[in-house]
Amino acid sequence: MSWGTELWDQFDNLEKHTQWGIDVLEKYIKFVKERTEIELSYAKQLRNLSKKYQPKKNSKEEEEYRYTSCKAFLSTLNEMNDYAGQHEVISENMTSQITTDLARFVQELKQERKSNFHDGRKAQQHMETCWKQLESSKRRFERDCKEADRAQQYFEKMDADINVTKADVEKARQQAQIRHQMAEDSKADYSSSLQKFNQEQHEYYHTHIPSIFQKIQEMEERRIVRIGESMKTYAEVDRQVIPIIGKCLDGIVKAAEAINQKNDSQLVIEAYKSGFEPPGDIEFEDYTQPMKRTVSDNSLSNSRGDGKPELKFGGKSKGKLWPFIKKNKGATPEDFSNLPPEQRRKKLQQKVDELNKEIQKEMDQRDAITKMKDVYLKNPQMGDPASLDHKLTEVSQNIEKLRLEAQKFEAWLAEVEGRLPARGEQARRQSGMYDGQGTPTANSCAQDRESSPDGSYTEERSQENEVKVLATDFDDEFDDEEPLPAIGTCKALYTFEGQNEGTISVIEGEILYVIEEDKGDGWTRIRRNEDEEGYVPTSYVEVYLDKNAKGAKTYI
Repeated sequence: MSWGTELWDQFDNLEKHTQWGIDVLEKYIKFVKERTEIELSYAKQLRNLSKKYQPKKNSKEEEEYRYTSCKAFLSTLNEMNDYAGQHEVISENMTSQITTDLARFVQELKQERKSNFHDGRKAQQHMETCWKQLESSKRRFERDCKEADRAQQYFEKMDADINVTKADVEKARQQAQIRHQMAEDSKADYSSSLQKFNQEQHEYYHTHIPSIFQKIQEMEERRIVRIGESMKTYAEVDRQVIPIIGKCLDGIVKAAEAINQKNDSQLVIEAYKSGFEPPGDIEFEDYTQPMKRTVSDNSLSNSRGDGKPELKFGGKSKGKLWPFIKKNKGATPEDFSNLPPEQRRKKLQQKVDELNKEIQKEMDQRDAITKMKDVYLKNPQMGDPASLDHKLTEVSQNIEKLRLEAQKFEAWLAEVEGRLPARGEQARRQSGMYDGQGTPTANSCAQDRESSPDGSYTEERSQENEVKVLATDFDDEFDDEEPLPAIGTCKALYTFEGQNEGTISVIEGEILYVIEEDKGDGWTRIRRNEDEEGYVPTSYVEVYLDKNAKGAKTYI
């Protein structure tokens, strides 16, 4: 089955068919390109949708995501974001593996097709030229034969006429011979041209055209195979992301299965529990007897008072029902006294935890400055120790302020917990510090909290002592005047501008010597040459220690 033998006379139709094949390929490329645009658009819309419903930071929505149902919804949003990423992968892979390759293949196909049909037209033009030459020699042979016949007839006529002179007859005879010779020459030329044409025609139909058409056939078959391979790739690109999309969907199912309605119900209790006991029965007040009206011992105000004076409003006790009265809106008191006991306790505990974190942060900063000052004292050429005094004093003052603030909130917290017997009993069970008799007072609660094993609170004396800046023990390596030996090398991961005394500037990618490891303060001592050394943040360098070097640690 060959186009060269079967379609030897269908040059124009093959030209139209191959052009149609290229058009089909370009149409498929356009289809895939539009699919990639749809995938990108879909991924963008999914990402925007996921972003739209993400909880806003520092908002009420963020607090709502404590509930397992909201956590599951947040997991769904995150999984949908990953799901969108897979559609972006589909678009990228289709672009790189299909549209780009096919576009390049189409250009090559067009050039090859143009070259093949150019060769075919050139062969056609050559055959047309040979045919014209054959026709020309044939017409000349025909004309010369007719001229020779007329000359022969004229000679015979002159030779038969007795009135014609002998010279005229001879002249007619010579003319007839010339014409006859010309006819013979034309015959030979025509025969030669015919033989040449037949040879060229045989080569054209049995050699040139089959060869050209065979190339065109191979070109067309490559196009068909390529579009088939592209369709397989089209399916494989989708198939490759199915496992990951399946994991995204599995993540959504797993998050949904993790929803715990009991846990959410408990969170609602923790969020809105007031800590009050339900009010008891209201005693009958007999207005027929001249007696002073009093509030029932079982009323809400009495249960809330714990032996404290009752709250009276305008002569009548409204303390019994005040939880059901709308609260006045205004500025929130610093001690959260506008909240019910349980909610107030949670707010105070949250505030105490925040203050403790800030205190720890300031203490870490103070320790780092103290160590740096000690370095300056032992090695004055690295910096002036007095330059750090102001900052050290400022940090110490901040610590003192934060501790006083924390003590204030701890006192309020102890007072609230002292009013909640249930929580007091639970705290006694957890700490083992109480004898289980009676409700502890605010001061005893504060003392117990200060000595609790969780380490969140310390005694007042220790807090006062910690305000003072204590000089920490430091290595004795600076006692020697000789430079410290290198214990390894390091590579700068980022550029660091060492603006403070004792620090050294480094450039990203620079290789330097390590002369002292990080002692836990976040600084590593390095050396560039004999005269340049200093500290850089440990996170800015990648350290390679020499195991054989003195003082180098061995990591397992």
